[in-house]
Order: sequence, then structure tokens, then C-alpha cells
Amino acid sequence: MPKNSKVTQREHSSEHVTESVADLLAHEEPVDYKRSVLNVTGETWDKQKDGEEELDAENRPAWNSKLQYILAQIGYSVGLGNVWRFPYLCQKNGGGAYLVPYLVLLVIIGLPLFFLELAVGQRIRRGSIGVWNYICPRLGGIGYASCLVCFFVGLYYNVIIGWSIFYFFKSFQYPLPWSECPVVTNGSVAVVEPECERSSATTYFWYRETLDISNSISESGGLNWKMTLCLLVAWSLVGLAMIKGIQSSGKVMYFSSLFPYVVLVCFLVRGLLLRGAVDGIMHMFTPKLDKMLDPQVWREAATQVFFALGLGFGGVIAFSSYNKQDNNCHFDATLVSFINFFTSVLATLVVFAVLGFKANIMNEKCVVENAEKILGYLNTNVLSHDLIPPHVNFSHLTAKDYNEMYRVIMTVKEGHFKELGLDPCLLEDELNKSVQGTGLAFIAFTEAMTHFPASPFWSVMFFLMLINLGLGSMIGTMSGITTPIIDTFKVRKEVFTVGSCIFAFVVGLIFVQRSGNYFVTMFDDYSATLPLTVVVILENIAVAWIYGTKKFMQELTEMLGFRPYQFYYYTWKYVSPICMAVLMTASIIQLGVSPPGYSAWIREEAAEKFLFYPTWAMAILISLIILASLPLPLVFILRQFHLVSDGSNTLSVTYKKGRMMKDISNLEDNDETRFILSKVPSETPSPMPTHRSYLGPGSNSPMEMSSAPNGRYGSGYLLASTPESEL
Repeated sequence: MPKNSKVTQREHSSEHVTESVADLLAHEEPVDYKRSVLNVTGETWDKQKDGEEELDAENRPAWNSKLQYILAQIGYSVGLGNVWRFPYLCQKNGGGAYLVPYLVLLVIIGLPLFFLELAVGQRIRRGSIGVWNYICPRLGGIGYASCLVCFFVGLYYNVIIGWSIFYFFKSFQYPLPWSECPVVTNGSVAVVEPECERSSATTYFWYRETLDISNSISESGGLNWKMTLCLLVAWSLVGLAMIKGIQSSGKVMYFSSLFPYVVLVCFLVRGLLLRGAVDGIMHMFTPKLDKMLDPQVWREAATQVFFALGLGFGGVIAFSSYNKQDNNCHFDATLVSFINFFTSVLATLVVFAVLGFKANIMNEKCVVENAEKILGYLNTNVLSHDLIPPHVNFSHLTAKDYNEMYRVIMTVKEGHFKELGLDPCLLEDELNKSVQGTGLAFIAFTEAMTHFPASPFWSVMFFLMLINLGLGSMIGTMSGITTPIIDTFKVRKEVFTVGSCIFAFVVGLIFVQRSGNYFVTMFDDYSATLPLTVVVILENIAVAWIYGTKKFMQELTEMLGFRPYQFYYYTWKYVSPICMAVLMTASIIQLGVSPPGYSAWIREEAAEKFLFYPTWAMAILISLIILASLPLPLVFILRQFHLVSDGSNTLSVTYKKGRMMKDISNLEDNDETRFILSKVPSETPSPMPTHRSYLGPGSNSPMEMSSAPNGRYGSGYLLASTPESEL
């Protein structure tokens, strides 16, 4: 600190400092250092500017109702992953047995960390950047890292909404365009498109008609104009929903959050009436208990819990920051967490009912094709008629009769059985075919819907549901970017929202070239998983170990009016950090064990083939992880060595309506304590020592704050409940 500063002059003078924190708290009228004799910054008081800051603090947007807020949180947390990722993991990892590790990890990781994010957002009433600058400035990079991850995820997530928009408009025709293979004219001869004939109609429509995909990520192939237009529509929808803030996006949530449940219930009822639906649901609920002992199952369950609730993105904090401070965020956290879980189960029931129907259709097709092979072998005397059981009727052949015939032929023709090329046609094999992500939504589910009566209606409903699920998550993701940026840098909301959507659309053109699907896979697999895991670990550490779990629990008690369960104390302090550290370690090991690659569609073979990323793509992949994580060490170093301020440029303490609002910078550790409390605590008299508007947990008087274990950040940031410069 400069030697000629007013703080230093007063410190070396014989004059006693009598203005203590308790003195300030004794005043009922607002006291601002910039207007008092304690103005040590050398700033002149700008009445107009100061009035604008206080008006900002009072006029922060708020939800119109509690229902609107809950629907917004549900719309954000319940996304496409609940529909196509959770059912796949359930199918892959033991059916009903997978629900056990998922539910356990939801309770010990998901719920506590979701509650933590809701609480800090509501308490501090800022976006992710402001919240973590406030709690621990040295870890302020958490907020910037969250914004970057939100940006990366938003880039490719909106492309998926664009795909859904394309399918939605293509659904208004009968028959559905992906129900049959196209016929091409070769001279005077009409033949079925070879690529479609070797795969399937829905697969062909997805890879060729929709994506017009190239053979590898190295073959750009130019822009796909149809997908470019759909992406433009998707970003326009997001921009319109976001441009007027939560008053606009909140109203959108009434439809975007509730409509998917209407569709899922309709699909469940319709699915249960389909032949074979029970087979699919029984397959889902038949537990493979040995899978529960597999560490990989627990790792995938933890990852799904982590992403299902939207932890670390900043969207949860942004939505919560618009709440009143006495809102019961514990109830909100519990409600949204378990609604998310039950939505995943509901979606899984729907998916397995439809896949059970599809499996029966495919199994019957397999039986018919192989029965024709057997008839051919009988007519050419390759097989004897004596091998066919007398009750078998080829004109009405059932799967049971075929399986019986198949076993007899396999036993008798054991030495030459492979040469016959017969398939077992087991229903279980069809049900075990794991399909996830775009493969589930745009291939498996669309194929099943072609067999529905009134298939265009169900297709329109399904893709409208996907659009709504995607929009709900995108609004939360964009709020994770716009809210902290607008809070911190005071940019105009409308200008920033429109500008960010245009910029994201331009950058997102990489995903709508012919090789764009491979970039979507890269971003989905690597841009968020590791950086977000680190972000959430640091969030947990910042609150539980730096800010202090006891202090945080006490603040929650004052904010909520009741003390949260001790369960949260132990999960925040010990269980969640350990579990998240294990998850991060497992993710790093997984990256090392499994070389990064992607499934490419090879046109000539009409099949998928796993390819490794080329060197330049690996460089992009590694850059994504580094760039998303870079703000964490960068901000820490800059603030540790005082190369930048702690996020403010004035010192002011305003006592207003029972709350302290504070902003400190450019003070050394000891200078701050000496300034507020004087050189020796006992030298600071207080006319009202018993007055206590708000102190951090564990402090009994204003004097005790000088010995707070967190030093500068512990004592300073315990005094505030609302930052000075709020929107």
C-alpha cells in the first residue's frame, strides 16, 4: 500500500479509529464509506452512479411464481439425456440392477451438490462468476470455466435440436419418408438404392438424407444447407426465448417443461398396447445382479447423475439467483432431483416398451427370412423333410416353432451347420442390442414408429418433445453464460444475447458440414466431462473447506429458517469430494485406456466403422479440455500474486434493510483488518456491542471476526449476503 495513503496516515497517527463494524451496524440509515469520513479510496462520490448501483441491486429480475421457477429448473435438468442416455445405460448395465447404484449416487452426490448450487445462487444472487468471486476470489476461475463449458455444450446441443426440427417437418407426410428405401433409376431399370438395401430405410435416411455424412472426420464435404437452415431456426428459437430474460424464458418453460411429460405418458399408454411391449419392460426390470459389482457401472452411474442435474454448468446457480432469499431451496433441490429420476425411469419404460415392440417385429422378420432359406434347402434336398417337426406349418410359422426347428437342424447338421447361414432369431438378442443417443432417437425409435398406426402423428409428437426437451436445457445452458456475464460486466442484456446467439451460430457451422456429426461426437465426449468434474470438485472445496461448512450451514439456517440435516454437512465435507475425486480419476484412466475415436459411416460398406481421430483432431480435442480448464489456474495465479483485483474496484459497506453489502479490493491482508477493526481489536470501542445484524456462523461478536480462519476472504465475505452491483 502507498505510504501516503489515508489508511497508512491514520495508522501511524495517534488518533484512535472509533468507527467499527458494530458502529456501522448500529445505524438504521444506510451508511456508505464513499460519503463518510472513512472514504479511503480517494474517490469522489458520484450520487447518480451510486443511485444506479443501488437501483440495480433492488431491481434484479425475479420469477413470477414458484411454479415457474420449479418448471425452469426441471426443464433445464430434464433433457435429451433422460430420454436416450439413461435407457441405454439401464439396458447396458444390468436392467433394474442399474437403478440401485444410480439412486445411491443420486442421494450422496447429486442431491447435496444440487442443493449447494441452489443455495449459493439464492444467497448471493449472482451468476456463477459473481458467486465464486464472492465465496473465494482465488477460485473465481470456476465461474469462467463454467461459462466456457456452457458455450461448448451449447454449440453442439443446439445442432441436435436442429436435427429434431428437420425430422419434425419431415413427419407431416404419409407414409413417413424413412419408412421405405428410395428407388433409383439406372437407365430403364428401377432398383432400390444399394446403400439403403444393405442397411435399412431409417439408417439410410439418417446418414444420407439428413446428414449426407462423409466417410471420415477428415473429409469435410462442405456445408449441408438443410442442416444449416435448421440450425439457424434453432438458434433463433433460443434467442427469442432468452432475449427478455426470465420473464420471457419462464413463460416458455410452462410449455417446454410440461409438454414432454404429456408426450411420454401418451407414448407409454400407446406402447403398452403394442404387441411385445411387455417383453421389453420385463427385459428392463430383470436385474443382472452381478453387474452391481462392476466398478464401470458405478462410474457410468455417477457420470449420469452428474450431468442429469446440470451440475457445474452455472445454469442452476443462474436460475436460483432470481429467487427471494427466504425461498426453501432445500425443498426445491429434493423435488427437482427426484422428478429428474422419475422422468428417467418413465422415459426408460417408454423406450423399452417401444423397443420390445420393435424387437418382436425384427424377430418375426428374421424368422420369415430364415424359413425361406430352409424351404430352399428342402427343395434342393440339402436338408431332409424328416428334420422338420410334423406340427410345423411354414405358412404360419411362429418364433417358437422356428427355434425348435433350428435346434434340430443344428444338432443333425453339426459339422456343416455354419455353411447353411441360419440365424437363431432369439428375441433376447434383439432386446440386448444397445442403442443410445442419436442412434436411439433417429434410427431405432423412428423405425419403431413406422409400424405404429397413424405413424405421422406419433412422429410429430416425438420430435416436438425432443425440441422442447432440448430448448429447456438450452435456455438453462445459455443462462449459465448470459447471467454471470451480464452481472459481472454490466453489458446490455438484449445486445449480448443476440450477439452471443449469432456468434454461436457462426462457430456452430462446423457441426453442419458433412463431417459435422463426428465433431458433435467429439464435443459430446470430451469438451465437458473432465472440466466439469474439476469445476464441481472445486465448488465443493470452496464452500466446504475454504468458506467453511459450519459457516455455510449457519448461513443456510438464517436464510431458510431451519437447520439443514447433518447429512449435508458430512456429504459436503467428506463424501462428495471423495466420490468426485474418484470419478475424475476414473475418467482420466478411461481416457488413457481407451484411445479417442468415433464411429464413422462408410458409404461403400453401408456400415459403421470405428476410426481413431487423426493428429489434428486430437489437437482440437486436447485443446477443448485445456481451454475449458484454463480459467481455473489462470485466475488463481493472477489473484494469488495480486496481478488483478478480487473483482471490484471500490471499498464500500452499505447497511440496508438488515443486510450488509460489501465490495473490497486493493487492500493487503493486514490492512483490511486494521482498517475495519483497528490495529488491536480491543482498541475499537463499540457503542452497541450487543447489536448483531449478521455475522458469519461461529462468531459471537463483531470483534471475533478478526480471527476468522479464512483470513481476508473468510472475514470479508462473511459480512455480505448480497453483492453491491446486482442486476
